[in-house]
Amino acid sequence: ASFRNCEILNADYLGIRTDNVFIDKLHLEGNYAFQYSKNVEIKNSLLNSKDALWDCENVTITDCEINGEYLAWYSRGLTLIRCHITGPQPLCYCENLTLVDCTFGDDANLMLEYSTVKASIKGDVHSIKNPTSGSISVAGHIGELIIDENQKAPADCTINEIHAE
Repeated sequence: ASFRNCEILNADYLGIRTDNVFIDKLHLEGNYAFQYSKNVEIKNSLLNSKDALWDCENVTITDCEINGEYLAWYSRGLTLIRCHITGPQPLCYCENLTLVDCTFGDDANLMLEYSTVKASIKGDVHSIKNPTSGSISVAGHIGELIIDENQKAPADCTINEIHAE
């Protein structure tokens, strides 16, 4: 299925358990969007949705703004390209998460907890907590990096801040 140029308001659970969906230019106002979905591609969209993309698999999101708490927990094979993300605790418990040139709002705290990730992030981030493995490159400042006794094995994520000269 494919959708283009849509505005969907007051729509909790939109796209739950969908498979093989392409979306371009969606404005969504509704919580729990696309939970448990597979093989989804979303482009040029605005998603205002808490708990969106939970436990999804093989999802690619490009040039979107995503606002809401607890984004994409427990997802596998999620790729976000040039997206802006706001809301607390995004992208935790993810496997094979890829972020390409994404930005984060000031309220996006405690991100990437227990996630395996390959990330290039533009701009400052509030806080990163206990990523499991992979690499995170931040072209800006990390306000707080939390690595504590709760970090899960293999506990080998490399994290770099890149500052403009």
